[in-house]
Amino acid sequence: MRTVVLDTNVLLSDPDSLLTYPDAEVLIPETVLGEIDKLKTGRADADLRFRGREVSRMLFELSETGDMLAGVDLPGGGTLRIAPLNTDLPLPNTLNTRNADDRILAVALQACEGGCEDLTLVTNDLNMLLKAQALGLKVVHRENTADGSWAKRHIAVPFQRYRIPLTILAIAVAVFAAVIAFAVYSSSLVQQKPQYTTVPDEFRDMLSTDQRSLLDGLVTLQAKSSDSDALKQVANAYYNLHDQTSNIAYAQKAIDYFTRYLKIHPTDADARTDMAALYFYTGSTDRAIQEATTVLKNNPDHVQANFNLGIFYWRGRKDYRAAVSQFTKVEQLTAKGDANAQLVGTSAKTNIASIKSEAEKAGESIDATGGAI
Repeated sequence: MRTVVLDTNVLLSDPDSLLTYPDAEVLIPETVLGEIDKLKTGRADADLRFRGREVSRMLFELSETGDMLAGVDLPGGGTLRIAPLNTDLPLPNTLNTRNADDRILAVALQACEGGCEDLTLVTNDLNMLLKAQALGLKVVHRENTADGSWAKRHIAVPFQRYRIPLTILAIAVAVFAAVIAFAVYSSSLVQQKPQYTTVPDEFRDMLSTDQRSLLDGLVTLQAKSSDSDALKQVANAYYNLHDQTSNIAYAQKAIDYFTRYLKIHPTDADARTDMAALYFYTGSTDRAIQEATTVLKNNPDHVQANFNLGIFYWRGRKDYRAAVSQFTKVEQLTAKGDANAQLVGTSAKTNIASIKSEAEKAGESIDATGGAI
């Protein structure tokens, strides 16, 4: 039986991922439980807290059926086991046990002492993926979720900005409500009393990088609503905040600001590609495809737009042939690129295999280029 190790972000994007590997032993590193516990008791986004509580509920119900450390049977097949880190065993020098991600990787390594051929680490995090590959672990992105949230996150994986630690996220989101209010308040002070144009450092230090960027951009737009740099800055800040919290309201805000920005700079391919992804996040698949196609008319070799369009066809429309065709093009575009490009190409190749498997189950056979067999 193969072993599947689930990272924290996979469980939080879809708690049902616990039950989607009926042919495997699902391994949950003990560190993951600690991260989820911190999240559900913190003041992070309500949706994120809900999913944290859902994971805990499911694990609690499974614990009533047996010893979680020894392993319990899952309802649809396979088993689940909680795996603590054995600190007595030697670890690679590149891993620091004070780091949560490194502890998860260490557990994965310890789980395959006899060889890692049958072990797979599942994660949505680029840094985790790169570290795992460097350690010789097989690693894949989460292939499916109940609500599509993984598919939406997967769009940004090749160009993921960064992963914010859960403890920082809890603090940052807790003060985020103050950002908008303070931005409006600051702008009124700017109009009334120019000496109050500087935001106190003590307040700014409470905010994440994206929240500070959002605050600065909003204040600038209060003074000049057509400032294109500020429009893009605010749009990107909202995009990143959505990535970190999965809050759809942030995605819609980002769309609004990207729309205003693109009226001024309609040929900015990266901005339009991000807006296409945001439309997909909010469930507007047709509009997402439209925007990505617009990018590719003028920039046919835009890697991210091609990759995203493959996701839109696959997860949004179940158009397997079109999806495989897009990912095949991504493979071709990244074949001679740098390390990041190679990673994107690998993701495209993995997606093609998954799509073919999914298509076959649906009674549809597809060749390497996306055509019917």
